[in-house]
Amino acid sequence: MWEKQLVIEPPYHFDQVLRRLSSDPLKAVDLSQREIKVPIRLEQKPYVVIVQATGTIDAPMFRVRSNGPEEPLLSEVKRIFGMEHQLHMIQDHFSQTNLAPIFKEHIGTPLMLDFHLYHCFMKCIIHQQLNLSFAYELTKRFVHTYGEQIEGVWFDPLPETIASLETDDLRKLQFSQRKAEYVIDVSKRIVSGSLCLEELHDLSDLEVEERLLPIRGVGPWTVQNVLMNGLGRPNLFPMADIGIQNAIKRHFDLPEKPTKEEMAVISKEWTPYLSYASLYLWRSIETDK
Repeated sequence: MWEKQLVIEPPYHFDQVLRRLSSDPLKAVDLSQREIKVPIRLEQKPYVVIVQATGTIDAPMFRVRSNGPEEPLLSEVKRIFGMEHQLHMIQDHFSQTNLAPIFKEHIGTPLMLDFHLYHCFMKCIIHQQLNLSFAYELTKRFVHTYGEQIEGVWFDPLPETIASLETDDLRKLQFSQRKAEYVIDVSKRIVSGSLCLEELHDLSDLEVEERLLPIRGVGPWTVQNVLMNGLGRPNLFPMADIGIQNAIKRHFDLPEKPTKEEMAVISKEWTPYLSYASLYLWRSIETDK
């Protein structure tokens, strides 16, 4: 097993990241040790990477350990946790905007990605039109039934596994008929090669939208989530999101939730970091500080 010390540019609030991840029953988080065990697949082979914070918000340092190939795993850790983004530049940008108080309060919050793009896609479909508690539970059943556990860490199912299922298999987990169909259909597309997730990294936001929207069960909400939480695109603003509407209503002390026209005006000065504005707005109405 190798071990590496990772030093990144401040500010970076890893303890806040861990607290948010700890609400997900599939994440192997140890808050007392300030660490998380991350499941990463490289060419289908699973590896567990342990990421432990040893620094502070203003001097972020990490101890990273694994028994897999060092460079590609380190690269994945940096990508997943948004460690290569210069958050001080984003902080400076928003310090001159109408979101300055929120960015000051939640300084160092990174745009963190789902561990795997396929899981991001599956999670988006599973979470559609569900309350968060049951969405987590249904996703947990999905992963526990068809994924694998290694060193106490759950790895998501492979597309090949889900593509081979019948809808009745997922119905037993309390999937709706349509949701079961969508999950299996997307997995079959990936296995057949008609949908290549890796190609999405090289496409523009609009091209990703054009590629994904024709797929059954994929609407604008799913596309925006894949773009933001799967691909890490920095300039997305999901105006239809109720959480963002509520956060804007509270922050700007509006009598009612804002209209799309009002949101367009309010958000003008947030470009080119609309995704960070969305993230910090969500963060502002979360209960755990």
